[in-house]
Amino acid sequence: MNAEAPSECIYNLLPRPEPPIRRPLKYHSVQRKVVQKDWDSKKSAYKTMGLPKVEAPCPKHHLLKHSKEQKLPERKPYKVPVEGIKTSIPSDKPIMGLHTKKNFVRANVVDVKMSVPRKPVPIYVDTRRGNKNLLEPSGLLPTLLYRKGFGKTPQYIIKRNEEEKKAQEEYDAYVKERIQQGSMKLLTEDEREDVLLGLKQNWEELNHAFQGLSLLIDTLSKQLYKQKLENKMKKLEQDIDLIERHKFIYIPQN
Repeated sequence: MNAEAPSECIYNLLPRPEPPIRRPLKYHSVQRKVVQKDWDSKKSAYKTMGLPKVEAPCPKHHLLKHSKEQKLPERKPYKVPVEGIKTSIPSDKPIMGLHTKKNFVRANVVDVKMSVPRKPVPIYVDTRRGNKNLLEPSGLLPTLLYRKGFGKTPQYIIKRNEEEKKAQEEYDAYVKERIQQGSMKLLTEDEREDVLLGLKQNWEELNHAFQGLSLLIDTLSKQLYKQKLENKMKKLEQDIDLIERHKFIYIPQN
């Protein structure tokens, strides 16, 4: 038995599907052979080392020493351009012997007196080594005091105050109308003090009861009672704060 022969396999006994039939192309271009020939001629043109048709290098042009270094262009003699250039020296001869009556000393004194002295640039030093920095962009100067709108009330605050004033006037007119109709009543100062005193006494009673609770609250009834006292005290505190903050209180009438 040959060792290289493949061993028998049960999968070879199974029927295999036939490969699909490949139908021939219906259309054949007339230029197909020309295109195929041109493609085959250029397909393997550059597979060798270098181009297929290259002239051999000349042995005279071999690499020399310092041949790859950059060379300066050849120096040409400089010629002064004469045409088209105007010389600063006048062609006419200067007139000699002219004198002026101007007193240059007095003119210089007047110029110095009329000139404005240069102001020093403001600086500040923040290190012991004397490092200087400009003072104006540092933020140390009160430059915002000299802006255009400094000291004026902003427009949005004026608008908000007007809206609040208008809303207060509308509310006062509404209250006045309801008082005239008899549906609202203004509490006097004595009545307000009596209501406030009664609320504070109720809060003191609840606080006394709350302070008398046991330290160990382990039952459901104790927890509910404690929560009930806390809610009542909180509600009384809100009412007391409301009455203390408002001087005029209106109440509806039946």
